[in-house]
Amino acid sequence: MLVQYKKDYEKTAMGLLSYLPDFKNFANLKDEMKLINDDTEFNLLLFRNKEANVVGVVGIQSAGLFIVIRYLSLAPGFREEKYEKEILQELKESNPKKKIAALPEYTYLLKLVKNKDDK
Repeated sequence: MLVQYKKDYEKTAMGLLSYLPDFKNFANLKDEMKLINDDTEFNLLLFRNKEANVVGVVGIQSAGLFIVIRYLSLAPGFREEKYEKEILQELKESNPKKKIAALPEYTYLLKLVKNKDDK
């Protein structure tokens, strides 16, 4: 289940983001958290598994008719396609009028979800 990031989850979110190469540098990670906390265009969604544990994060940017996936990070025990697919399907279902897009390094995720106009 995807839930909106809240400041209470900052350490958990930072831990999951630190698995991504761009955020191994603590200064970059702090800058990203500031962006998430201060900007309404950039959002962080937490992914909870069936046991309600936060096991992943997905960073998105709302841009007109699109939801752009900026990054997706899962805890080591949950790095399977089924979890990525679950996240993307839920993202699509919660934004039915928007198309899902991704930054170049995450375009492989787009095969896991079909937009309304896709055949």
